[in-house]
Order: sequence, then structure tokens, then C-alpha cells
Amino acid sequence: MYRHGLLATIVFLCGTPSLADTPRIAIIIDDLGYHSANGHRAIRLPGPVTFSFLPGAPNARTLAEQANERGKEVLLHLPLQAASGDGQRSEPSEIGMDMSRERLGRVLNDALQSVPHVSGINSHRGSLMTRHPGHMRWLMEEISAHEHLFFIDSYTHHESVALQIARETGVDAIKRDVFLDPDPSPETVAREFERMKALARQRGQVIAIGHPYPATLDLLERELPLLAEQGFELVSVSELLK
Repeated sequence: MYRHGLLATIVFLCGTPSLADTPRIAIIIDDLGYHSANGHRAIRLPGPVTFSFLPGAPNARTLAEQANERGKEVLLHLPLQAASGDGQRSEPSEIGMDMSRERLGRVLNDALQSVPHVSGINSHRGSLMTRHPGHMRWLMEEISAHEHLFFIDSYTHHESVALQIARETGVDAIKRDVFLDPDPSPETVAREFERMKALARQRGQVIAIGHPYPATLDLLERELPLLAEQGFELVSVSELLK
């Protein structure tokens, strides 16, 4: 009896590993809505992966519906103006620096209407706009009018003020830590996936963003089922905001 009581006391004092101590990983797959085959493959990924859909993309609504039916979290991948040197064409529903407050609000509302089941917004591009406090304040005030929405800064420029403005306007927000596929080669995706896990161990939680590239989907199909036995918890991105 004494031996059993002593063991129980040791367990009580020292504790056992809990879910709260487990490094948490949230993965967002961006740029969904254009390519149907890769989109369908992406939303079949195992576990609570989060999916972000471009407004105006021809397959966005259908794929978002299917993701929701599978219990996946759905985001609006909202295009924000990039710096001119980025050399990228503008997207439908892009919010730009030349917009009035009223037009910005209309574009955001139309974008939200185009993608069903949205629980949050993450930025698409935005290397110019996320550095400008005035327009970002307008955007965050519009987002805050939709009480259930949060914001994920995809963090495409290190001078982004998005998190600061979000907090000032009462919008729940967090930023991306890792891009899994800054180039879509298998070697890069594997390297960044390992960096993601190292950051999760170091910080306790991490947000990674990937895209529906074949190399990214190949790796995630193979590696996501192994995360739990490696000591990680895969969660939807909204879990990291709680």
C-alpha cells in the first residue's frame, strides 16, 4: 500500500505529459479555387488542415463547400496589393491603395459572399498594403464589423503592421511562421517541413502555409499521419487564437 501511495504521490507532484505541453502545428493551404484536381486532392488531406480560397476563383465556392462537409476550417484568401516590384498581376477582389473606405468595404463584403463557411481571413500577397497603417486600419475595422472573423497575416513583408492594427481594432490575429514551399521542389518542401517542426518544439506552436503544389501535397499526405507519434498536435488555425 505504501509503495503504491508513494508512486501516486510522485506522479501527482511530477505530472505526466499533457496535451497542453504538446507542440501544436496549424497548416494552411492557400490559393485554392482555380485548379480543381489539386484542390480536391488538398481537401482530402488527413486531419484538421485549414484551407484558404481566393474570391472570384471559378471553383472556390464548390471546393469550400466540400471542405466544410469534411469538417475542415475555411478561410478567405483576401488579395491585398503587392509592391510594384513583385511583378504579379492583380487578382479579382484585390484591395488596393487607391480605394476609398466605402469601396474597400464593398470589395471585402463581396469577397466574403463568394466563399461560404468562412471563419477567418488571411492575406494574399499584400507586400505593399500591409505596410500602410491607414488602409490596414480601414480593413481591420471592416473585419471587426463581422464579429466572428479573425485575421492571419501571411507576412509577405517584414515591415507589415497588420498584427499591430488588428490588435488596436479588436480583431483576433496571428501571423504565419513558415512557408512550406517558397519554391515547389521536393527538397525545399522537406526542408521547410522539418524547420516547421523545430520551431513548434521551440515555441510551442507554429503556423505554416503551403500551396496545392504536387510536391507539397505528396509530402503532407505522407507526413501528416506521423505527426502525433512524433509528439505534435495538428490543429486548425483558429485553435491557436484561443
